[in-house]
Amino acid sequence: MNIKTIPPKSGASFKINNGEYLKVICPDGEQVSDMVAFNADNISEYMFNGKTFDYEESIFLTKGNSLYSNESNKMFEIIEDTCGTHDYLLAPCCSRTMEHFYQDFSDGPSCRKNLHVNLKRYDISNNHIPVAFNIFMNVPVSKNGAISVEPPLAKPGDYIILQAHMDCIVALTACSAASSNNGSFKPIQFQIMSNLK
Repeated sequence: MNIKTIPPKSGASFKINNGEYLKVICPDGEQVSDMVAFNADNISEYMFNGKTFDYEESIFLTKGNSLYSNESNKMFEIIEDTCGTHDYLLAPCCSRTMEHFYQDFSDGPSCRKNLHVNLKRYDISNNHIPVAFNIFMNVPVSKNGAISVEPPLAKPGDYIILQAHMDCIVALTACSAASSNNGSFKPIQFQIMSNLK
């Protein structure tokens, strides 16, 4: 499959087979991509941050870590990661969280809205969108537990490669929150590969 481009402030959805690799690329640097995934044979099973934290015993996930489902099954393993900084704490922004975090009252595009639009064709409703794995998002956690959204550390061309451990429905965004992307909106690219050669 050729490299696909997600335009700024939009999203995409697709299927990936067990054993295939998903490469998510930050072509211009400093751009976040929200990722959610569902078992293609049972959409009530989905990628879940709580179980991932349980099994990985960390909230910081990079090469060598795996992402688990709400049913405690491994869904993806991170095979390569040139950035190394991602977030799995914050939910996809909706209009109300855009107001809270970013003082954006425009009711324009948001990651939750873009995920919902792109998952409709798989009969996945807005209410079933879980916390996303926020690829390239930089959310430091202080010693007292406070969190903040800082500019992404991803440089132009940085990427992450995840191997699927089951047939999955996946949705990705090119994040619509200006502060998450250091003040500008850029595309995200992705590629599905049968091998890493």
